[in-house]
Amino acid sequence: QVQLIESGGGLVQAGGSLRLSCAASGRTSAGYSMGWFRQAPGKEREFVAGINWSGSSTRYSDSVKGRFTISRDSTKNTVFLQMDSLKPEDTALYSCAATRPYSANYYYWGQGTQVTVSS
Repeated sequence: QVQLIESGGGLVQAGGSLRLSCAASGRTSAGYSMGWFRQAPGKEREFVAGINWSGSSTRYSDSVKGRFTISRDSTKNTVFLQMDSLKPEDTALYSCAATRPYSANYYYWGQGTQVTVSS
């Protein structure tokens, strides 16, 4: 079992920045990808950004491309989401997710951290 713990959420004004972190622990092993998703009240959960095991490949939703940056540290067990130029529509519960090794589907999920952007 893999546990994911997010941190770094909070309240920020439009145009500001936040950096989210997600630490993986437990039965971690090589080869798993990680990603960030978000869910705003009354809306479905949506993909935000993803990164592969080595960190050499990243993907972003069109709504955050150019403003958000996903990365992972040298241990591969912590992933970050740098969020710049935040907009009120970025307000949501942000959750971290991880795949099983060499799988494309996200299997493990964190509890989430709230990001609120005021106008």
